[in-house]
Amino acid sequence: MRTEIMTSVKCNSIKGREPPSPSQEIDAHIQHLNDWRGETLARVRALIRQAVPDVVEAVKWRGVPVWEKAGIICTGETYKAVVKLTFPKGASLDDPSRLFNASLEGNTRRAIDLRQGETLDEQAFKTLIQAAAALNTSKPAKRSKNAPAGA
Repeated sequence: MRTEIMTSVKCNSIKGREPPSPSQEIDAHIQHLNDWRGETLARVRALIRQAVPDVVEAVKWRGVPVWEKAGIICTGETYKAVVKLTFPKGASLDDPSRLFNASLEGNTRRAIDLRQGETLDEQAFKTLIQAAAALNTSKPAKRSKNAPAGA
């Protein structure tokens, strides 16, 4: 596997082309969708960039767009009937506008499922994105040496 990766990198270098950046891969993914899902993903991507200007884009798990700042803020998966924005630490976030409408039963993650024709409260979404980034960048509370392990 490592040989395949190195060969691919060498071939790209020999041809004078660098491999696409994650942002370029996300651009291509949006263009490939060529429907409401691509438009929706492009819109939420723009909102994420507005909310957290120094967000890092990545592509993981066979092409899933991921937005990070000191950890994953959210992922943007596309399915036939939904664009799913999954927040790995969503259960720890305040959601007064009740944007989360999927994966509500878990203890950790939450998701927003967007269907064709649905509108998103953009300001509430940007606030949620900022809160997720802040959660990632906050330092965990230090435990006292005398505190029990579960404290």
